[in-house]
Amino acid sequence: MTAPSNQTHAAPQQQRFLVLFDFDETIINENSDDAVVRALPGQQLPDWLRNSYREGHYNEHMQKVLVFMAEQGVSEDAIHSALEKIPPTPGLPTLFQYLQRFQQDFELAVVSDANTYFIETWLERAGVRHLFTKIFTNPASFDATGRLVLLPFHSHSCTCCPDNMCKQVILREYLAGRQKERGGAPFQRVFYIGDGANDVCPSLALGPRDTAFPRRDFPMHRLLLEMSQAARLKANIVPWVSGEDIVDSLKTIMEER
Repeated sequence: MTAPSNQTHAAPQQQRFLVLFDFDETIINENSDDAVVRALPGQQLPDWLRNSYREGHYNEHMQKVLVFMAEQGVSEDAIHSALEKIPPTPGLPTLFQYLQRFQQDFELAVVSDANTYFIETWLERAGVRHLFTKIFTNPASFDATGRLVLLPFHSHSCTCCPDNMCKQVILREYLAGRQKERGGAPFQRVFYIGDGANDVCPSLALGPRDTAFPRRDFPMHRLLLEMSQAARLKANIVPWVSGEDIVDSLKTIMEER
């Protein structure tokens, strides 16, 4: 069962392109979980908690972290403040300005293994929340005791992805649903912007006219290069260091219309 995701209105026209963004170390220049942990009195997790992480079960681990933070008296205000201080990745504000300028052409969505509270807080503070039609991420909200409660996004059968989120499943379902809503018209191209190993699986669902934008020298980039050499990837690969690199690539594609 997929958790409900947040939604705002899109531009009234049918946009030709879909742009999907990861959040941690893609939109923002660090991991939001790490930034929030610095709100703890000692600014780091104890070894017993840090070492309790099990591969493929990060969401479960982060649930324990948030319980611990509440027990240590970390308030909602402290978490909110920590999130607002996270810097954007270099060039991302320029990319957002470009996409806002051509909002009639680009539909934007976030696909992230972070959570609703972290992402919504940061996007609102940055003044770009309105650009995103959809946010796919793990639900999180504060309960009556002041604890931030985190839940898994969905369950799936993909053996390559964490148990709480397969981004390829999300991408395929979203493309199918949007095509139906658009009267059978698919997006002309899909662009996927990410950095991590969990951004590889959705990239494998992209077609030959689509583009995967892996952050240069991050895990997604290295893994996609290996898959490209093994002919497992159909999409174009355009590595980026700054959001301005992505703007340059999108400008070239726009000129092809």
